[in-house]
Amino acid sequence: MVVAELSTGTLVVFCLIGVALVLFVTEALPNDVTAIGIIFALAALEPWTQVTPRGAISGFANTATVTIIAMYMLSAGVQNTGLVQRLGISLAKFTRNDDRRALAATIGVTGPLAGVINNTPVVAVFVPMITDLARENGISPSKLLLPLSYAAILGGTLTLIGTATNLLASEFAATLLPRGPIGMFEFTPLGVVVLAVGLAYLMTIGRRLTPARVPVEADLVDEFDLSDHLASLRVGPDATVVDQGIDEFESRASGGVTVLQIRRDGETFVGADTDQRLRRGDVLVVHGPLQAINRTREKFGLSRLAGKSVTEETFDEAASDGTLAKAVVPEGSSYVGETLAETRLGEFHRTTVLAVRRDEELIRAGFDEVRLEPGDLLLVQTTGDAIEYFGETGDLVVTHDDAFDRLREEDLEQIAPLSPKTPIAVAIMVGVVGAAALGAVPIVIAALGGVFLMTVTGCLSPTDAYDAVAWNVVFLLAGVIPLGLAMEATGGAAIIARGLVSTAEFLPLVAVLFLFYLVTGLLANVITPVATVVLMIPVAVDAAAALNANGFAFLLAVMFASATSFMTPVGYQTNLMVYGPGGYKFTDFLVVGGPLQLLLSAVTTVGIVLLWGL
Repeated sequence: MVVAELSTGTLVVFCLIGVALVLFVTEALPNDVTAIGIIFALAALEPWTQVTPRGAISGFANTATVTIIAMYMLSAGVQNTGLVQRLGISLAKFTRNDDRRALAATIGVTGPLAGVINNTPVVAVFVPMITDLARENGISPSKLLLPLSYAAILGGTLTLIGTATNLLASEFAATLLPRGPIGMFEFTPLGVVVLAVGLAYLMTIGRRLTPARVPVEADLVDEFDLSDHLASLRVGPDATVVDQGIDEFESRASGGVTVLQIRRDGETFVGADTDQRLRRGDVLVVHGPLQAINRTREKFGLSRLAGKSVTEETFDEAASDGTLAKAVVPEGSSYVGETLAETRLGEFHRTTVLAVRRDEELIRAGFDEVRLEPGDLLLVQTTGDAIEYFGETGDLVVTHDDAFDRLREEDLEQIAPLSPKTPIAVAIMVGVVGAAALGAVPIVIAALGGVFLMTVTGCLSPTDAYDAVAWNVVFLLAGVIPLGLAMEATGGAAIIARGLVSTAEFLPLVAVLFLFYLVTGLLANVITPVATVVLMIPVAVDAAAALNANGFAFLLAVMFASATSFMTPVGYQTNLMVYGPGGYKFTDFLVVGGPLQLLLSAVTTVGIVLLWGL
């Protein structure tokens, strides 16, 4: 263990960590950009950080980083089989009309599935199904979406490949402890206990604490308070817009009024994708601020249809041409950081944004300058083809689907067909897990071999493989890994460990382990779990050495605590994905997730002591 001296190098590393934490929490810069800055700073300040340029970029060659890249690709191969989609629709169809069974089935399927497939795409597929499931059962989607996210997080504790923090912990176990890397199912018994306790909580206490934020039969227009921003206008005989195109109309309209639909003789044309010219008698469904709509109406000599308010049903009547839907901007979306004008959703995907909900802020006008952020909830008029495209690219997660309506008209095979490559992809995934579990090859080699086999057998195209990787997560990993090396090299980890070890003077050893779990869990809720596990594992191992305790036990406490962030929507990506669709407040995660985190802190600590000792 490095002697704990507060040297200049230690102070420099602590300053870098402090700046990084501020940037992670405030998100003044994207987390992956912050990570790149960390790499640069560590190398530039080598005399003090003791991190060489080669060491600063070592995170890119780290076994955990390469394994995570491969696992993203493997998960995409399994996604392409259609199995997860088929499972989601079957689950939703099976559990209709029973809210308790719907909750049990949702979390009971999601949890185990997230143990072998990356939980982010699992939640992305299940969100629209669960939203429809709630609607069909007459319950608020909010009652199911938060448990969906929590179950996916809990499932990550089942296997080594369940989450990125597990793989990072395994790498630390190999470098900081004499025991070597963690086995594929080495901690699965404890993971099963954690999952079972977590699911039991969600079915009982959590079920009562989870709020019903979104009304059961919420009309999307009412949910986004758009009644004053939508109107139906008739093109009368004296209107001055006859024979104009949509682009010309909108360029002359006041205050950003947008034409969503043209209704003519029983036909509906989507404003974002039509070359129809306006005729007398047309009814225009328009979107914009009320004053701008009124000015446009007076300017062009249009008349407002009396008693004809625009509702969700207005769009459902023309669902084949354009439907109203909610969509979440996921963390890895290519739209993050772009203004809505720059995304060109209307031009490329026949999709018009009507409102943006960000935290508790509702934006209903002035979209051109709105820069999209992860977790933003969009109300859009879009098409089936666009929804399919967004599902394939992952740029948007559409949460309002028509799966149940389609089930009434189509069979399951038409909605979620299985790929002919399904048996091959499943066999490859089983082979990867089996080879790693038996120790035939290291997990990183097994995963890369699986990617190779999926590609050459046609289960996964090279383009899909690269697109499946959340490169922002990869750069985040590559940036924070050398930060952990700097902490260890300069003695920073030993200094923090010494402070926590001092609690052993008045606390039993098991309480010190519990304290490590609590501190790590709290930290993971405000910065990324990846950054937390990198910062805390060296501290935990140093503390265990000072206490003559089991270093692996302390490492496991940090690993489990980092992987289970329930108390904030930013603590884990799946929490962010359900934040908007569930209509949650920030405090909802604290109310529901706080007791769960405290419960699992105690359960996991006791489990570690019983299984591995101190």
